[in-house]
Amino acid sequence: MIQFLKEKRIFDKNKNPLVEFVRLEAFGGIVLMFFTILAMALTNSVFGESFLSYWKQYFGISFGDWELSKSLLHWINDGLMAIFFFVVGLEIKRELLTGGLSSVKKASLPIFAAIGGMLVPALVYFSLNQTGLGASGWGIPMATDIAFALGILLLLGKRIPTSLKLLLTSIAIVDDIGAVIVIALYYTSEIDWVYLLYGGGIYAVLWSLNLLKVRSLPVFLFLGVLLWFALLKSGVHATLAGILLAFTIPAGANRNVSEFIRSNTTLLKKLGYTLTKHKKLSKEKNIQASITAIKANCAEVISPLQRLEHLFHPWVAYLIVPLFAFSNAGVIVNGDLMSKVFDPISLGIILGLFLGKPLGIFLFSYLGVQMGIAQKPQKIYWLQILGIGFLGGIGFTMSFFVSQLAFSDPLILNQAKIAVLIASVMSGLIGFIILKMFSNQSTK
Repeated sequence: MIQFLKEKRIFDKNKNPLVEFVRLEAFGGIVLMFFTILAMALTNSVFGESFLSYWKQYFGISFGDWELSKSLLHWINDGLMAIFFFVVGLEIKRELLTGGLSSVKKASLPIFAAIGGMLVPALVYFSLNQTGLGASGWGIPMATDIAFALGILLLLGKRIPTSLKLLLTSIAIVDDIGAVIVIALYYTSEIDWVYLLYGGGIYAVLWSLNLLKVRSLPVFLFLGVLLWFALLKSGVHATLAGILLAFTIPAGANRNVSEFIRSNTTLLKKLGYTLTKHKKLSKEKNIQASITAIKANCAEVISPLQRLEHLFHPWVAYLIVPLFAFSNAGVIVNGDLMSKVFDPISLGIILGLFLGKPLGIFLFSYLGVQMGIAQKPQKIYWLQILGIGFLGGIGFTMSFFVSQLAFSDPLILNQAKIAVLIASVMSGLIGFIILKMFSNQSTK
């Protein structure tokens, strides 16, 4: 009986893709938090040296004279994180086509907020690190970790309106677009133009398949792996292959909704007739045939983009991003490292995330609304926007990722990671307090 009720709820419930995204990311944030704490604990325990050295083991594949070998940490950061960026790209494309960024009216407030949330933190950091070893780290405080931010909103429960969660998600998605642009244009090593040309050719084939309305996902994914390899060898960061591949995935279904309804209505009538009229021996055969046809219709009416997003998103939220955190969050905390909290690099990251993010998101949102370009939802109040501005200061996953690109010196990298953790904890705590205190605030 309980199982039947569960199944009934599943059948009856209509799921908004963005709402489902928020739910997955929120629970993923809790998993991410657990593995971050575990990594820090292991690194600063008697197992610390073994834990850190484990990620430095090399393995790879070879064929004749050809070999591709990297450390386990690099396989995670350059390989698995390409899948993370692939899912990010799918989410961006969906939101641009049908979601919260599909029209100027819907996208204006998140775009204004995200621009402020990227520009102000970068300026704060740059003002303290115009020259020297930290000059390349200005992209670190620009990032927002949507999983952690939504995880905190989850802790606040029903007091947070869905519209506020969706606004934070839309801001983070625009933020991701900015991060991708920054990584592509600034954090790119020396270019191998031959491999980049190969990558361009593969990408042209992918778009050709899209325009020819090819819907074979294995073909797209296989060419995506080749694109990843070409970018890896070209010097452009390989994870960008995920974003590029995502934009070529077809967003249109093979069958329209009218055909789907007409076909399934016929099949359901046939199924009902089978249940009442057919003999037992032929009944099972006809039932299975009808159900198989209905299942095929369901697959045909869901676009390849949606199918891949639903397939990969749980793996990214519950495995890939936590594994990235587990392998990258291990920092040995000692007196020497903590003494550098007020170093320009650390201070730039902390102030950029903790103050620059909420200030940028709030001020640019207010500016956009006052100019009449952006529109604030009626059920969202300014103090709540300030609250999600502080949650935007939880950089974590993306800030760690950009830190890896910005700093090759392990000591500076560890310094940056500690600064990101400090700023993220402070931002999350203040954001939680503001949203909890003013969740029913009616001051506009």
